[in-house]
Amino acid sequence: MKELNVYTLILFTVGFFFMISCEGIVPEAPDEEDLLDGPIAGLSYEEQDQFLKGDIAFNDDIFTPKTGLGPTFVAASCGSCHPGDGKGHPSTTLIRFGQTEPNITLNLKGAPQLQNRAIPGYQPEQLPEGIPSMKMTPPAVTGLGLLAALTDEQILGNADPNDEDGDGISGVPNYVTPPDYFIPEDHHQPENGKYIGRFGKKASAVNLLHQTATAYNQDIGITSTFEPKDVYSNLTIDPEVSDQVVRDVVFYLKTLKAPLQRKQNDPDILRGKEVFNILRCSSCHIPTWSTLESDIDALSNKTFYPYTDLLLHDMGPGLDDGATEGSAETYEWRTSPLWGLGLSPDSQGGKYFLMHDGRAQSIEEAILMHGGEAQNSRDQFQSLSSVEKEALIKFLESL
Repeated sequence: MKELNVYTLILFTVGFFFMISCEGIVPEAPDEEDLLDGPIAGLSYEEQDQFLKGDIAFNDDIFTPKTGLGPTFVAASCGSCHPGDGKGHPSTTLIRFGQTEPNITLNLKGAPQLQNRAIPGYQPEQLPEGIPSMKMTPPAVTGLGLLAALTDEQILGNADPNDEDGDGISGVPNYVTPPDYFIPEDHHQPENGKYIGRFGKKASAVNLLHQTATAYNQDIGITSTFEPKDVYSNLTIDPEVSDQVVRDVVFYLKTLKAPLQRKQNDPDILRGKEVFNILRCSSCHIPTWSTLESDIDALSNKTFYPYTDLLLHDMGPGLDDGATEGSAETYEWRTSPLWGLGLSPDSQGGKYFLMHDGRAQSIEEAILMHGGEAQNSRDQFQSLSSVEKEALIKFLESL
């Protein structure tokens, strides 16, 4: 009995030792504000279940030739382009081609997207000679449901195509011909059979179903009932992913939480926010929006801070790639949301790859590439003191 007690005491001591030592070995969980992934608050049990299914399909499902990959493709899964739901890396940059003027699409094999990888036995696509193209680094996907819930009327409230207020900012919507499976909701307003695009670097996708079904098809080479044409053969083939999986992914994207600002009460960050407004960056990167009613209760009547107006702007000749989508001009780009900007290196290999194609490798470099409607703001940035520049960058890194 005495030996048993001694043995028990030894086990207890060893266990206690390992418990204490593990506290120093196992890292603490990151703060919520340092993570992009996770559901928006307020989902019902059934909605949480669908979110989880969409999460698995988006992040864990890796396609192979047996499950429909290719034969030509860009990536084998959604999550490989959007690691941790964040921005992609130049290695997963997409190349679009086939439209050199607004609303005019060239009849080119393989358009509108280059599938630059192939399964064994096939050759990757080659970009046709002399055809302008756009490189597009995959964006972060968090908070998209809040942007999707905004009404067209809200978005149009900031459009000023003729610059009637004389501020040099003339944002316009990208009116896009929707796919056959697009079902307008109450907050969509048609214009001559076209609808306002919200998603993508040129705002070429009208809603998240459009964005998701197209990504399965063009990025992974996966057909669905929504996009049934095989990108390699251009023939209609049986669906390689079910409607339910596509809709689960759409729901997942709709209900990902919005990025949270960090250290927002830091004096330097508050000063940087003032500089941001003084430079009138907020004319396009509009900080605050509020949703109205949504079919998902958790998205209804929510105030959020994406720093975008979802409109197209002339960004100058330096960012004119000579190719476009929808009604956008070749030099026009949708205002990129800034939320989550400071977390971009977490998914981009420890450094920044910013602008539409990842060409800027720092926030300051990205600012200096702004032209066109942003020329005045860029020029004012260059005249800031080093202290003011540092405060502005610190503010942007907090988003």
